[in-house]
Amino acid sequence: MNDLPYILPLEKWIGNANLPLVVSGPCSAETHDQVLATAHALAKIPAVRIFRAGIWKPRTRPGSFEGVGENGLVWLRDVKAETGLMTAVEVANPGHIEVALKNEVDILWVGARTVVNPFSVQELASAVSGAGVPVMIKNPVNPDLGLWIGAIERFSLAGIKKIIAVHRGFYFFDRSPYRNAPMWEIPIELKRRIPGLPVICDPSHICGEREKLFEVSQKALDLEMDGLMIESHINPDQALTDKFQQIKPEELDRLLARLVIRKEHGNKEFESKLEELRAEIDKIDAELIHILSKRMELVDEIGHYKRDHNITILQLKRWTDLVKNRLERGIQSDLSEAFLKKLLDIVHSESIRRQTDIYKNRNGAK
Repeated sequence: MNDLPYILPLEKWIGNANLPLVVSGPCSAETHDQVLATAHALAKIPAVRIFRAGIWKPRTRPGSFEGVGENGLVWLRDVKAETGLMTAVEVANPGHIEVALKNEVDILWVGARTVVNPFSVQELASAVSGAGVPVMIKNPVNPDLGLWIGAIERFSLAGIKKIIAVHRGFYFFDRSPYRNAPMWEIPIELKRRIPGLPVICDPSHICGEREKLFEVSQKALDLEMDGLMIESHINPDQALTDKFQQIKPEELDRLLARLVIRKEHGNKEFESKLEELRAEIDKIDAELIHILSKRMELVDEIGHYKRDHNITILQLKRWTDLVKNRLERGIQSDLSEAFLKKLLDIVHSESIRRQTDIYKNRNGAK
């Protein structure tokens, strides 16, 4: 657990709205009419409390639409005045922060491309020090939990108590049905390491297309995420950026109505049964740890034996045959192939590490 300064619970500053919190608005602010029309439609949806819009767009290559800039901040002031919605914009440098706060933006967010650079994050954290403005921090583009936590720490140490982490998925070289692989284990581990930190999900950037938004939104809520950031546009097919992942406000309303909000706790009978099953898992986990320990003892013995006979550590044919055999047996036992491969890779990496240490100490005792 990180020794972070106090992070204010979401319900203490977002108002009396029932969770999950919903943040919505266009990927990019394009025109005054587009922004206001979208905001007025979203204001009719009770769950939506924050209106988001990209003012400065970090594009991969120059020449694409890079946002309307400071003019869009004036439109957001109109949004707040006419709808009562809180407003949020992405900032990437201290200059963005200065003009955003001057135009009474309620919440700043730090994008995935910025979070990968600790120098940039520190500049932003220093720029908001003392301002007390809430900050939403997206995960870095690459699946690096340390970078994400580091960004959160920098803003927390700058005195920002109102922080929300935003899970928007990760770029991953492997093939995926998503624009950005969700890798749910990373935000789950974030919640474990920083208890009380609000974490919301950005299904729009995970999916990359509107057809998958409901599925990912439901999964996020089932994993106890505190809210959703979903991009909406009054006419998404004509959007200047990311048109395939945006939906109309009325479509957002229908999506939210379909979501099942599950309870965190059940009645006494449920909790008793759950505790019984968890106790069984605890026993099995203890057995697994004992079995892994015995396996590693054998790995060490093999390492000494191979070293003493001047044999290479890696035996590729043996490893190939082992993987094939374990996958076949595991799949027959209803274990997923992806899980088995990951488990075998972890075990094999530890085995190689231990045997490498043995080879380094040729004169060590067996």
